[in-house]
Amino acid sequence: MQLEIQTVVSAPFAENSYIVWRRGNSEAVVVDPGLEPDAILECLRDEQLTLAAILNTHGHADHIAGNAALKTAFPQVPLYIGRNDANMLTDAYANLSAEFGFALVSPSADALLQEGDTLEAAGILWEVLEIPGHTPGHIVYLCRQTRPWTVWGGDVLFRGSIGRYDFPGGDGRRLVQGIREKLFALPDDTVVYPGHGPVTTIGHEKRTNPFVGMWAE
Repeated sequence: MQLEIQTVVSAPFAENSYIVWRRGNSEAVVVDPGLEPDAILECLRDEQLTLAAILNTHGHADHIAGNAALKTAFPQVPLYIGRNDANMLTDAYANLSAEFGFALVSPSADALLQEGDTLEAAGILWEVLEIPGHTPGHIVYLCRQTRPWTVWGGDVLFRGSIGRYDFPGGDGRRLVQGIREKLFALPDDTVVYPGHGPVTTIGHEKRTNPFVGMWAE
């Protein structure tokens, strides 16, 4: 399967929102719509795509800020998030937006996801892995239909770093454990599309990441 992927980098947190669709398909999925939903909607229009699903990796404000605008434009589109982050969608303090001075909320999820769930959207099969630690209910989305496999990882694993765990609900031990036990079990050439920063691979992070790689304590 060949995927087309467009990235919208949203200010002020340089958050990566992803528009993902199968080559030749007219439906797309948006992963973590951030603070610039107009740019996401413009991409959908330019590519003549219909939105099939909104996938949230976690409930922090910079990853859910565009949910409302996308649901307004596509009211029937399902919104997914991990079961233990569901409250963050509708609580401006839980999603940290109130603390940053721009309180926002999202529509509630249409379905809650947990470890081992799968869903099909836009002709793509998405597998759910739970990796808490950045937030209590953080999930990542794995696609095994591509060559190499692809992961939309939110704020779990970055190129040369890992997600913060000093926010409320964070847990560094669980985050590191989840990365090593679940992500590092994937093939080395698996491509990771993170919530911030450049794309990386599992093998690169296993070899070089100072927090979880082979040389980390």
